[in-house]
This record gives sequence, C-alpha cells and structure tokens, in this order.
Amino acid sequence: MEIEIPAIDEAAAAAAARRLDRLTKPQGSLGRLEELAIRLAGMTGDPWCRFERRAVVVMAADHGVTEEAVSAYPSEVTLQMVANFAAGGAGINVLARKAGAQVVVVDLGVKTPPGIPGVLDRRLGPGTKNMTREPAMTRAQAEAAVATGRELAAQLAAGGATLLLTGEMGIGNTTAASTVTAALTGRAPREVTGRGTGLDDAAFAHKVGVVERALALHRPDPADPVGVMASVGGFEIAGLAGLILGAAERRVPVIVDGFITGAAALTACAIAPGARAYLIASHRSVEPGHGAILDALGLEPLLDLRLRLGEGTGAALALHLVDAAVAIRDEMATFDEAGVSERTDG
Repeated sequence: MEIEIPAIDEAAAAAAARRLDRLTKPQGSLGRLEELAIRLAGMTGDPWCRFERRAVVVMAADHGVTEEAVSAYPSEVTLQMVANFAAGGAGINVLARKAGAQVVVVDLGVKTPPGIPGVLDRRLGPGTKNMTREPAMTRAQAEAAVATGRELAAQLAAGGATLLLTGEMGIGNTTAASTVTAALTGRAPREVTGRGTGLDDAAFAHKVGVVERALALHRPDPADPVGVMASVGGFEIAGLAGLILGAAERRVPVIVDGFITGAAALTACAIAPGARAYLIASHRSVEPGHGAILDALGLEPLLDLRLRLGEGTGAALALHLVDAAVAIRDEMATFDEAGVSERTDG
C-alpha cells in the first residue's frame, strides 16, 4: 500500500510563530494554544488557516468477538446507536452542534443493515468474525476498509471540509482495539485492556483472556499493520485508519478521539508514519490502552476529562481549543496595533 504524505510546511509554521510572537502578550504565554496554531499552519501549509467546515466522521460496525461475552451491552446496541446518531440524539450530536461540526455517520458493517436515511452505506459485511476462532476479516476486506476511509476523506475534502474528527460505534470494539494495540506496541494484553462499557473484575479478567487467545491464535506481525487489522481488528477501526491517511494526504488535520480511534491512528501511522504529523490528540481516555497509544505515537492530548464514551465526543470538545487558537492568532492585537510597549531587556 503506497501512500504519500506531504511533509509539514515549516515556512508556514514559522510565519504563524512570528505572528504569535508579535501579539500583546509575553512570547509563548498562551502555551499549547500557540503550539496548536503553529502546528495547524504547518499541517495546512497556510499561516492563516481557518476551519469553517469541519466534520465528525462516526464509523460503525459490529464485532464477532461479542460471542465471547466481552461487553456489558448486547450487539444490538450498535444498530440502535446508529439510529440515535442519525436522529441527532447522541452525545456526539450534542457536542458537535456546540462546536459547529457536521456529523457524518457511516455503516462499515453493522450486523443488521440500518437502512436509515442519512447513514452512508459502506458495508463490508455483517460485522467481523470471532477473532478467537478465525481472522476477524479477510485481508481483502481490511484493504477495502482502509480504501473506503481514504475515499471518504477525499470526498469530504472535495466538499470543502478542512478539518476532520474521528468517531466510532461498535459493541465489542474495545476488545478489538486492545488486541490491535497489543499487537502493534508489543505491550501485554493486561496493560492495554480496559473495562470498556463497565465490566466487573471477573468480566475484565475474562476479556483479557480473550485478547490473549486471539493474539496466540493469529500471532499478528506488527510490521504488517493491514495484516494485524485483518486478523484482530474491526471494520470501523480500519476505515478510520484509512480516513486519517486520506486526510493527511490532503493536508487536512485530524482530531483523534479516544481509545478506539486511537487504535485506528496507530494503525494509520504504522502504514504511513508521516500521517502522525497531521494528528491532534484530543484527550486522554481512562482506557489504559489509550495511554499506550499516545506514548507510541508521541502525542500529548489537549484534555484529560476521564472520558470513555467514544463516538468522537472528546474530539468535539477539543475542537473548541482549535477555534480558540485560531481566534487568538487572528483577533488579538499586535504590540504595534495596540500601541503597547514591548519588553525591554538590559
């Protein structure tokens, strides 16, 4: 899979830094907001980049591993939540509205086809297989999922979207994400597996065992991220990896949500390491695997609110900080404009 990711535009980043240094404040005093504005300039190649059109892409799919009783919720909830997204009643809908972002709901493989107006049909099958017994999907399906995400990123960018946010839905997907994370980072399953939708101690121990069994069965090769996804991943995780790659190919920044979409980001960067430069880590999830992903990618999250909902909710909250960084750059006066004396040394 040959993917060309453009290098960060250092000249644009430097121009944004110069602008920020001229504003009426001590240099660097707005900390990570300034860093964010500089990074966004380098990603887009535009020191004055703006993000009027932004989209939260919520990819949904079911997981065969739910046969192993790894979730506190039945798999039917995936379909029910897709309907909730389409109706505008989920947490991500509320937060996206507040952030002025469109919610794009995509069916990559919900067990029962939603057939709901407004939900994009990109189905690759009725969910993945049970990865403790056979590969979650074929390699062809994994490649198709990544390609689907790349194509969607291209379509959204062509439609004017200049910033993408990642979201997901799929009962059982924390188990898949834990297994993908263990495979790609080399961490022990217990280090990267969490309680997902609220498992008790016994159920958690069982879930760790499921991850261990899947890894022992397939022995996925971290040098082959598409193969990892085929053996133990999920349609929505692979699709989001493709979305990240497609965005990075077009200099479109991506705000990554929590653990599941973090596993997608980890996969995307294993496929094309240059994609990392286009990622903004929105928050640190309480899921332990998310910390392992952030460490592996070298990303510092903007927020830490003990979130664990998914759907793209953390990314939507971080979007307000992107807007704040851009507003500071654009609307704050320079020393010359405000007639404020600058610092004198000596």
